Amino acid sequence: MSSPDIVSILENSKELDRFRKDLEDVLSEINKLHKKLQTTPEMVEKPGDNSLAKLKLLYTQAKDLSDNEVNISTTLISQLDALLPPGPQGQPRRRIGNEQKRKRVKTESDISRLTPSVRNQLEACASLKGEQVAARVTPRNADKDEWFVVKVIHFDKELKEFEVLDEEPGDDEDSSGQRQYKLPMGNIIPFPKSNDPSSAQDFPPGKHVLAVYPGTTALYKATVVHGHRRRKTDDYVLEFDDDEEDGSLPQRTVPFHKVVPLPEGHRQ
Repeated sequence: MSSPDIVSILENSKELDRFRKDLEDVLSEINKLHKKLQTTPEMVEKPGDNSLAKLKLLYTQAKDLSDNEVNISTTLISQLDALLPPGPQGQPRRRIGNEQKRKRVKTESDISRLTPSVRNQLEACASLKGEQVAARVTPRNADKDEWFVVKVIHFDKELKEFEVLDEEPGDDEDSSGQRQYKLPMGNIIPFPKSNDPSSAQDFPPGKHVLAVYPGTTALYKATVVHGHRRRKTDDYVLEFDDDEEDGSLPQRTVPFHKVVPLPEGHRQ
């Protein structure tokens, strides 16, 4: 494990702690307002009272912070997944009759005992159904990583596994139609929401990122060219690796919601 790997993981861990602390503060304010509304519910009928609007704003902030927590947690999982050696394959298990029911009950009980943070992460993953995400479709021991834009069909909370659909698998001879994959959480990176720029990270110049190459549904390693964007809605100007033309790397514009952190150990 190299020093830059550790530094990046620690930076993301600090950012995760910050999101959690901010979320705790917002939840505390929500609870205070709940108690106030329970003791004096008639206050909302008074002219000029903004309690409900404030409550809506707090819930919106809590959701945004929770989404940010999921994004950075998913990034950390990808970073650690890339550094850990592959584990031994588990033995196949048969599920028959009541045994399957007992395991299902046990699983539901296990999920209920998870920490709120983990439960929130699983719920957030489940909420990605129907959304487009970045997915590594190659196995961990592959010579190079291939990342595509895919659509989430289902998330299995028990297996912590995504079922996704590659709607445009390309024109190579092995791709005769849409392809489905079952992928672990560490293979998925949610995109920032196009209608919510606050969910996007701000990458400084020189930062390596993973971005959708213009005109395709594939993601490649790229470097941020210009400085910080003046507005979060601004596009990024990037230079993609291995994109040389006439001896130089052309600068290409990519929407902010098609750019995600580069996973540690990325092979291209």
